[in-house]
Amino acid sequence: MPGLRHHSWSPRYRSDRNDVIREFYLPAYESATLYCRSSGFFTSNSLALMARGLETFTSRGGQVRLIASPRLELDDIADIERGYEIREVFARATLRSLESETDPALLRGLGIAGRLVAEGHLDIQLAFMQSQQGFGIYHEKLGYFRDTSGDVIAFTGSSNETYGGLVANFESVEVYRSWRMGDEERTISIVDDFNNLWSNNTNRLHVLPFPEVAREKLVQIAESHQGESLPARDDALKIMSGSGLAEGILKVPAFLEPRDYQRVAIREWLKQRGRGILKMATGTGKTKTSLLAATHLAQVLRRTDEPLIVVVVAPYQHLVDQWMQEVREFGVDPISVYESSAVWIPKVENALAAVRLGSSACSVMVATNASFLLESFQGILNRISLPLMIIGDEVHNLGSQRLAEALPDNAVYRLGLSATPERYMDDAGTNRLTDYFGPVVFEIDLKEAIRIGALCRYEYYPRLIELDEDEMHLYTQLTAQIGALVGNLGSFEHADPDSPLGLLLRKRANVLGHASGKLAVMAKDIKNNRKNWFQLVYCAEGTRPDAYGSSIQGPSQLEESIELIGVDFDLSAHTYVSDTPREDRRALLRRFSKGNDLRFLIAMRCLDEGVDIPDARIAYILASSSNPRQFIQRRGRILRQPASGTKTAIIYDYLALPQDRGDGEFSQIERNMVRRELERAFEFGQLSENYPATLAVLRPLKERYALMDM
Repeated sequence: MPGLRHHSWSPRYRSDRNDVIREFYLPAYESATLYCRSSGFFTSNSLALMARGLETFTSRGGQVRLIASPRLELDDIADIERGYEIREVFARATLRSLESETDPALLRGLGIAGRLVAEGHLDIQLAFMQSQQGFGIYHEKLGYFRDTSGDVIAFTGSSNETYGGLVANFESVEVYRSWRMGDEERTISIVDDFNNLWSNNTNRLHVLPFPEVAREKLVQIAESHQGESLPARDDALKIMSGSGLAEGILKVPAFLEPRDYQRVAIREWLKQRGRGILKMATGTGKTKTSLLAATHLAQVLRRTDEPLIVVVVAPYQHLVDQWMQEVREFGVDPISVYESSAVWIPKVENALAAVRLGSSACSVMVATNASFLLESFQGILNRISLPLMIIGDEVHNLGSQRLAEALPDNAVYRLGLSATPERYMDDAGTNRLTDYFGPVVFEIDLKEAIRIGALCRYEYYPRLIELDEDEMHLYTQLTAQIGALVGNLGSFEHADPDSPLGLLLRKRANVLGHASGKLAVMAKDIKNNRKNWFQLVYCAEGTRPDAYGSSIQGPSQLEESIELIGVDFDLSAHTYVSDTPREDRRALLRRFSKGNDLRFLIAMRCLDEGVDIPDARIAYILASSSNPRQFIQRRGRILRQPASGTKTAIIYDYLALPQDRGDGEFSQIERNMVRRELERAFEFGQLSENYPATLAVLRPLKERYALMDM
């Protein structure tokens, strides 16, 4: 066997020009008989991976000494500060790391390590700092190889004894040879430093033997996996690279300069130990803020050679697609979890294996709410023992009992995102959210977002549309029926949408949304804006109800709007609805953003939540539910700052009102109808550039219906 000095060694190995494993570690293993190494933290992951290289080395009689810092949790450190016996805390922490591992490949690696420990080829000690300032970690990285002739190669560097440290990360290793003039002093210094550590003779550091209970656990794992071996390194890397996550490192894109409020939001979330909800106005960059937070967290974890698994849960497929694009900009190829599980399950399993084996520092999965609930995905989540971060997009949706119960308890880091995290008329659901994600740790409302320029300014024009006699009669009838049902139920706060009460509420909302006078008034507004681009129309759902509350067979408001804009005004327009295929949606948004092809998008619900349309400048709101979340989301759609062009948006809002009989009389039903419509109008109007003009329009209604308290 050739000795160490028979190889050609470089003074430095660096990731941009070297394969550190092939060019340095493997030749050293082949030539040495003693390997001494201090390497960051002790984890089951690092020990299992180290075993891959040591198995052949020790088969020739090689001896290994390893010094690492124990992986402690906050409770462990608190116990030490309270005076608990350090050896007991270390034993508990080390045993926890070994017992938490379930991955078959890593268990085989631990089995090899356990056999080497049992045979006396591998010895481990744990190092730590303890002073008046508190408990500290030992994170030095140095080591040396010695051969039978007494020649030594000593080294220092940034890499850890994992694939993440030696392959996925960008690392460098400085090398010193005992037989080379100029290297002798440095070689002796590193050898002495390690030997003093091993003998517990280093100032400010304490070194303890590996806990006996952990040693016994390793031996037990070895007995359970006797005769099993890990796949060859190249085979493992080939398997893992198939996931598309060759590096898996989150990085802030070069083009992105975080805003001050985003930095504050991340800081406040971190103060709560990585838990909390960001209540950020639509358009203020919740997605990028969360990815900046995940990137910061991943970078912190990498300092201790820990990976990060990020799972984003979003309500709809088109939002998953948007997340996928955003995550790629941060340097990681994410996995979409929806549609065929036969496609995404192998990708997820390979990605998680890559993280566990250290070849990837981060894995990101983006799931729809529906796929998140699948038993197959829940099973995968529950098996994750590595640091896991859950990001709940439009987090208010996750407050339903079924979704809340599916949120994984093993997620150490939890971040909720919403402009309106409070669930409408559902305090129990809101409490479920804060119980899991934590409280709102940062808030930026629309007023502040406009003030600092994160969102653009806007003008608001309420249009008053009186119901005709038949519409008012039907509205009154439906209100009476609703009142009778509520009297029996006691409340309509949690009415199921498909229940008799839910159906009545929808029918009544349809009366207002489909008020026959709205399209004629909208036509006048469109005529004044016919030369402008980037216009959105929000239509009522379904079709106009008849005198019995049933839907009339005939054109929907969506179809009537298309005819008005496309035929009567001869302007380019297209519908954007739930049935529009995802590819078509993306194509429509691309056409819309050009500003020379598609002038109008006419939507029914689908442009409410999460869709990024930074180019939209004018919105016509023909219908809106009584849920504040919907009109807040719709307003946010057109307030995103455009890349160029006008910085002021325009909102036309068509309010359905009772007929003014001129006698000053009104019913309580009429008064309540006006109150509901005015609540939205004042919410929109108070931050607008033309608020005085809005007040002038709305004040007579407040006076007429005795609503001056609004």
